[in-house]
Amino acid sequence: MGARELILVRHGESQGNVAAADAHDKDLEAIEIDERDADVELSGGGRDQARALGLALAASADDERPDVVWCSPYVRALQTARIALEAADLELPVRVDERLRDRELGVLDRLTFTGVQARHPEEAELRKRLGKFYHRPSGGESWADVALRLRSVLADLDRAEDGRRVLVVCHDAVVMLIRYVCEQMTEAQILETESEPVRNVSITRLSRASDVAPWELTGFNDVSHLEKEPTPVTQHPGLRRT
Repeated sequence: MGARELILVRHGESQGNVAAADAHDKDLEAIEIDERDADVELSGGGRDQARALGLALAASADDERPDVVWCSPYVRALQTARIALEAADLELPVRVDERLRDRELGVLDRLTFTGVQARHPEEAELRKRLGKFYHRPSGGESWADVALRLRSVLADLDRAEDGRRVLVVCHDAVVMLIRYVCEQMTEAQILETESEPVRNVSITRLSRASDVAPWELTGFNDVSHLEKEPTPVTQHPGLRRT
C-alpha cells in the first residue's frame, strides 16, 4: 500500500534564520553568514526545539511514532533529526535524500527583499509577472521545479516504506510542496495555503487508508510540543514568501 503516514517536520531554527531576521530588521541588502546554505547549523534555540520534538515523539502513542526517517542532507535538517531521535531514545534508520533539500534561490541566495530590489530588479519584475509558483531565479528553482523532484522522491519512498509511518525532516517550502503533491492542489490552492508560514520544528501529518485512497491532512503546522516545554516558537518565513 505504500507509506501509510507522512510526518513532515521543518528543521529547527538555524543560524541562517537568525542572521536573515537580523538583516531584515536592519534593512540590509544581504544576509551576513559565511557558510553555504547546505552547511548552516542550528541555532541554540533550534537545538532546544529539536530536543522538544524528541520528547514529544517519546511521549506519543505507539501508533503515532515513526518507523523510519527520511531527511534532507542539509546540516540543519540532519541535526534536527539526530537531536530529536536521541532525545526520544529512538533508534530508527535515517535515509538522507538530496531531493528533500531546500529550494535553491540561485542569484537571490542570501539576499533580503531590499537586496533583490537593489541588485536584481529584473528578477523582482519577473517574479511579479510570472508569480511565486513559476518564477525561477537565475541559477535557482521555481516552486514547480521543487514539486517535480518531490514527486520523484515520494514515489521512491512509497516503494521503500510499504505500510510504514515516515518522519520526513526537511524545509518549509518542501513541507508545503509535499502537501501540494499529495493533496493534488492547484497553484491557487497552494499559494492560499502557504500564506501561513511553516514554523520551525512544526509537525504536519498526512495519512491514507490505502495506496489508492487519497492522502488526507490530519494536522498542520502543530507546535504544541514546543509550547509544553516551553520552547520558543519561531517561523522565519524567508525570501521565498515575498
